[in-house]
Amino acid sequence: MFFIADLHIHSPYSRATSKEMNLENLYRWAQLKGITVLGTGDFTHPRWFAEIQEKLEPAEPGLFRLRPEYCSEQDARIPNSCRGEVRFLLSAEVSSIYSKNGRTRKVHNLLFAPGLEIGAEIRSKLQRIGNLSSDGRPILGLDSKVLLQIVLEASPEAFLVPAHAWTPHFSVFGSNSGFDSMEECFEDLTPHIFAIETGLSSDPAMNRRLSKLDKITLISNSDAHSLAKLGREANLFNTELSYYHIRSAMETRDVNPKPDDPQGQTGLAAGALNPKPETGKPFEGTIEFFPEEGKYHLDGHRACDMRMSPEETRRHEYSCPKCGRKATVGVLHRVEALADRPEGFILPEAPTYQSLIPLLEIISEIKGVGVNSKKVAQEYERLLSHFGPELSILRETTPEEIEGFDSPLLAEAIRRVRAGGVKIAAGYDGEYGKVQVFGPGEKETFAPQMSLF
Repeated sequence: MFFIADLHIHSPYSRATSKEMNLENLYRWAQLKGITVLGTGDFTHPRWFAEIQEKLEPAEPGLFRLRPEYCSEQDARIPNSCRGEVRFLLSAEVSSIYSKNGRTRKVHNLLFAPGLEIGAEIRSKLQRIGNLSSDGRPILGLDSKVLLQIVLEASPEAFLVPAHAWTPHFSVFGSNSGFDSMEECFEDLTPHIFAIETGLSSDPAMNRRLSKLDKITLISNSDAHSLAKLGREANLFNTELSYYHIRSAMETRDVNPKPDDPQGQTGLAAGALNPKPETGKPFEGTIEFFPEEGKYHLDGHRACDMRMSPEETRRHEYSCPKCGRKATVGVLHRVEALADRPEGFILPEAPTYQSLIPLLEIISEIKGVGVNSKKVAQEYERLLSHFGPELSILRETTPEEIEGFDSPLLAEAIRRVRAGGVKIAAGYDGEYGKVQVFGPGEKETFAPQMSLF
């Protein structure tokens, strides 16, 4: 069974997160996007955990569904073309800030649990260490290795994944406060790390330049703080629908569940999801941002509007050439520093990936208005009502079908995105990259040509 999973999101109890990120809205937007499995996010937060207990009910082993009484109002707002099953998987992000080997470390890690009892046990241990109520992503003075040990003691089926592993300030490989190797961070527990999250500013090709990551599964998630951001990065699975199959697909790329899957059950009937030919790989790959669009791809100093390549940063001795302050070393630079393989290296049999631009951003460029404008929202709804979920439009709908729906510019935009033919002023020092599908004047000259056909 093929399905899409976005396993890292945040609740309304996380800082800088929309209050609309409740379970009912997540259920609806997952269907608009074409996502089958969503991480709950923030299960460590007491109020969010209470909502999870109230509004979700058990589904397939280790997964949950929204209770029927909370679905009805949302169902009326979902186009028939987008309707599908939605499952939730217990997830959370923890910010660990601590001292190790003479340096301050700041590492974000994702936690996953196969059930409410296991989630509650992890929460119980963590609340003895720090305040879990202050933020959906709690800040704890806790070594990442000790956090992993707590997770494993709660259940051998629970697991930890380093979050956005390359971002400068809060990640396992971060240039400012991370480590040079997984072993330096997790020590003897490193074998229990079988996946890392690449983050918006890197992609699998960049990560594969490190041979030490060859046996690590590279996952991608949205880290969404608002509903429209869901699925901007996601994971593609070809396996049964259960927590244990998802975990096994990431850990061993084996289609069989772990031996202590207590149910050994299969998931939904195949007809319940959009069918897709099986590739034989339970973890098929990922949907990615173009990494240049991420906030930390290049080096630089945002206050001075200085964007720099790694070569420029080294030439300026890691300082901003305008003000002399320390530049933020970005993801590309950090990958180059740790890589033992050249750019362009291909690992045989590695899962595939596809870089996309969110549909709302494409419509915004075509319309020439802001991404949150009414015009963009109306066109988005029109397209989804006709073609189905956003990720299906971006990945599978043919340009010819889109042209036939009176959207020639969108058809050409999707052609270019799929071919990687976009222009990006890369992100740096917390500033998102600026993406363009069409060059100056191109939309105006291209649209009349398309209408001739």
